[in-house]
Amino acid sequence: MAVARNLTADTVRAAADGLLRGGVRALEITLNDPEDRALSTLRVAARHAEGNDLEIGAGTVLTIDAAERAIDAGAAFLVSPHTEPSLVEWAASRGIPCFPGALTPTEILVAWRAGAAAVKLFPASVAGPAFVREFCGPFPHIPLLPTGGVTAETAPDFIRAGAIAVGLGSWLIGNGDPGGIAERASAVTAAVAAARARS
Repeated sequence: MAVARNLTADTVRAAADGLLRGGVRALEITLNDPEDRALSTLRVAARHAEGNDLEIGAGTVLTIDAAERAIDAGAAFLVSPHTEPSLVEWAASRGIPCFPGALTPTEILVAWRAGAAAVKLFPASVAGPAFVREFCGPFPHIPLLPTGGVTAETAPDFIRAGAIAVGLGSWLIGNGDPGGIAERASAVTAAVAAARARS
């Protein structure tokens, strides 16, 4: 999953095309920009992605009100840096995949029981692949999506440890140049595929 914090309505189409060329199939547009600008970017991205394989979602969703605005703008999934059970339950009751953030086993279990589609392990660079490996022992049924500080070098380690996918932000998106995005996306998707084949 690509995580974009610095794309605009003018640049998101080209970036989305770069992600698709590189094999990435999910783009999270965070709402921690000024919300009107972020929702405008989200709306453009969702329209641009119609008919192709790229899913567009909203990130840094902190409230149900923000979730409603994101869904109205075209978000297909919701991501949060934290776990707010009422928000997760709201999304799950509407069939909207929600990926709440959590860092400890207790937080992850609370998120999962609230109805998360998967739990965003955040910040992943603090937890590390070893956490994923150890967590999957007693909780093999809870899918983890490590995000925050993940790079092409560490992504395969998280996959081999048991993560279902990884989220990459500034390393992948860079300055928004579609050629660079496609190149980095290709590298990381190949590394993830190889790690899956060996796990």
